[in-house]
Amino acid sequence: MGQQPNQTAPVLNKAVPVRHPGRWISAVLILGVLFVFLQSLVTNPNFRWDVVGLYILDTKVVQGVGWTLLLTVASMVLAIVLAILLAFMRQSENPIFRWSSWAWVWFFRGTPVYTQLVFWGLVSVLYPKISAGVPFGPELFSVDTSTVITGLAAAILGLGLNESAYLAEIFRAGLKSVDRGQMEAAEALGMGKTKIMWRIILPQAMRVIVPPTGNETIGMLKTTSLVLAVPFTLDLTFATNTLANRTYLPVPLLIVAAIWYLVITSLLMVGQHFIEAYYGKGVDNLAPAAINPAAAKAAAAVAPSAFAEPTLKMDFPEEEAK
Repeated sequence: MGQQPNQTAPVLNKAVPVRHPGRWISAVLILGVLFVFLQSLVTNPNFRWDVVGLYILDTKVVQGVGWTLLLTVASMVLAIVLAILLAFMRQSENPIFRWSSWAWVWFFRGTPVYTQLVFWGLVSVLYPKISAGVPFGPELFSVDTSTVITGLAAAILGLGLNESAYLAEIFRAGLKSVDRGQMEAAEALGMGKTKIMWRIILPQAMRVIVPPTGNETIGMLKTTSLVLAVPFTLDLTFATNTLANRTYLPVPLLIVAAIWYLVITSLLMVGQHFIEAYYGKGVDNLAPAAINPAAAKAAAAVAPSAFAEPTLKMDFPEEEAK
């Protein structure tokens, strides 16, 4: 018997890869602009990279970085504490708490932060002394306002109170993102409201709260450049501006400030990434949720076999009688 000729099945549908010319064109344009920009940075002598290298680790600049970090951390801590309180007040059944929280957010979110910083710088003019005593009676103690509310304290108060209004809305949105059934189920198990909030509600709300709070922290880092309005003159922006006025070279000192802000912002973004991954376990697919081996084994033992034939229940009484 002779060999049968090879018979190949006819190609009914030949798949053609989808072409994306727009991607290539946009990539070429972006790379071209990037190349021109980098070439300008390297070849333009007006950037004065030698001056940038000279002042990037200057003592005044490094001290300015430290003060800027202190302002950022202290202001955010104050803002977070106030925002948590304001968010709970906004969720309260007490109408006085709700309207007080609303009025706080309305005022501090509705006025510019620069105006608030100027106000805190002039608070000692409005109130020269802080005193306490009996109304219409003797004064118990008194202290000069300028000795209590210094430039640093005024800057922290101005930045923190302004930021608390924005964070309060972020925290309120995070709390409302958790389904009310979670609290009802926890109450059915006999858990107290405080324990429900810390063990059930907040861990789920943090997934919504963390990303915008990280953005606000980065924004606060750059908003510290406005504390000159107090005036507070030790931050990074003021330090580089002082050196620029002394050397008559504003561009390289602006680059020094920009480099430091970029470095700090990059570190904050890395920290934000890991915090988001921690609170997003099992939801954002950034990291798998931890599985209890004992619980998984028990669930597998209880679950019906995939190969078992399902039993059908007759829904017709006359058929069952037959």
